[in-house]
Amino acid sequence: MTDIRRTLLWAVFLMSLVLLWDAWNKHQGKPSMFAPPAVVQPAIAPPSPTSFPSAVTPVATPSTPGSVPLDTSIAETGTPEQVSISTDLVKATLDTKGGDLVRLELLKQADQNDHSKNVLLFDRSPQRVYLAQTGLIPAQGGANLPTHLTVMRLVPGERKLKEGSDELLVKFESPEIGGAKLVKTYSFKRASYSIGVTHEIINVSDAVIHPQLYLQLVRDGNPPLGESSFYFTFTGPAIYTDSMKFRKVDFESIATRQSAEKLDHEVAADNGWVAMVQHYFASAWLLPEKIPREYFTRKVDTNLYSAGMILPLGPVAAGSNKTVAATLFAGPQEERKLAELAPGLELVKDYGWFTILAKPLFWLLTHLHALFGNWGWAIVALVVLLKVAFYWLNASAYRSMAKMKAINPKVMALRDRLKDKPQEMQQEMMRIYREEKVNPLGGCLPIVAQMPFFIALYWVLLSSVEMRNAPWVGWITDLSARDPYVILPLLMTATSLFQTWLNPTPPDPMQAKMMWIMPLVFSIMFFFFPAGLVLYWLTNNILSIAQQYFINKQLGVLGK
Repeated sequence: MTDIRRTLLWAVFLMSLVLLWDAWNKHQGKPSMFAPPAVVQPAIAPPSPTSFPSAVTPVATPSTPGSVPLDTSIAETGTPEQVSISTDLVKATLDTKGGDLVRLELLKQADQNDHSKNVLLFDRSPQRVYLAQTGLIPAQGGANLPTHLTVMRLVPGERKLKEGSDELLVKFESPEIGGAKLVKTYSFKRASYSIGVTHEIINVSDAVIHPQLYLQLVRDGNPPLGESSFYFTFTGPAIYTDSMKFRKVDFESIATRQSAEKLDHEVAADNGWVAMVQHYFASAWLLPEKIPREYFTRKVDTNLYSAGMILPLGPVAAGSNKTVAATLFAGPQEERKLAELAPGLELVKDYGWFTILAKPLFWLLTHLHALFGNWGWAIVALVVLLKVAFYWLNASAYRSMAKMKAINPKVMALRDRLKDKPQEMQQEMMRIYREEKVNPLGGCLPIVAQMPFFIALYWVLLSSVEMRNAPWVGWITDLSARDPYVILPLLMTATSLFQTWLNPTPPDPMQAKMMWIMPLVFSIMFFFFPAGLVLYWLTNNILSIAQQYFINKQLGVLGK
């Protein structure tokens, strides 16, 4: 039993060292051992839409006709211009070239690195590329149609959401290309990060046309600015359908994909959505159910990727039109609001393997926040509730550790007496354990059983945008940022060491030293973690100490 326990402890210790080394490598800009290597932005400015290659056929079903254009392959007239609009939540910039959304500032979300600025989600600059684009492509090799590269006419109208108004409309009209005109209308709504995007396809020719509508999100492969090197969050496309559910598609797999056979997501359905995900925020194209669509993900250029949908619209008769209404969500990953927008959209808030536990924990956390009005105290209250729920399981573990502490003098004396006879020493130790009715693993197994719940809570706190800029007390003004004075990490280190002192001293001297080193190794990582995560671990430590101290005192082994 002692050997098994020693093996477990060494495994935990070595894994801790591996994680610490991996985090340090990422901090130094080296690739992680557990995540795809970060794609580094080239020193030159990223390619603008006008410098994309002529055309790349999206990887989709073999029946997908046409291709989403990536460069100006048709003659255009007019000079592109940009228009800025603002609502209570966003400040957006739209380009008459394609009527694209090329910049989106979230007015209620402060930048993580500079609180005097707002979060910039969409952008087209030398530093970043992140755009929402739509347009038309022909079916079966037909004539060119208006695309996201077509210079459109901006229809005069309001540019700011007025007091008392709930909606702001911005309309673009394309010239006639290939017998069709495209009218694109954006609908920005008050108190909403969902933007309605209506596409009206007008056939101005004397013949039937067969257009297809594409909706895509284009983004560089860089992680968000300010992302920590000590924990990994996913950045990249995601696709959801009823049959395959939520699928993340990392940039590296797109870049190295050789053929459509290598796709790791659905390619055709009449439901679902496509999104671009990063820590705390997401964008997604949403459509009504029962509309056939084809999904694609592809590499556009060096460190530039797109994910989107193609909608076959069927024939449009001469002189007639067809309208398709879509929704573009672009904002914070507020779980309840995402769930209301589309089935499965709340899954862009990534809890990893522990979603089944994390979702009810977040539900409970939000109710505690409603009660206390402070996310920090809600975290404390949630840990208290978890400790209450697992009280008897913890008590069993702490009693086992207390008994181990009580017989520790006997075990140490036995080791000194039989240090040259390891086999006899092992037999005598097992005899003592039997006589004292002590299970050497009794203190480990109940704690291991609880770990999934505490790991799930870890991911809840790491993933919840509600923690951004949320204060707790005094110097903690942002639970998603590091403690500026490292007070919480120092307290956590002290409580971890005190907890080690309460535990029984292992008979093996090397093992005993390791028991003191492990809390220090873990504590180093917590110096770089968000304050909310450290608060959660510190609260758990304090409650564990209180329970263990009480049981040790009850059994008369305190200080032994």
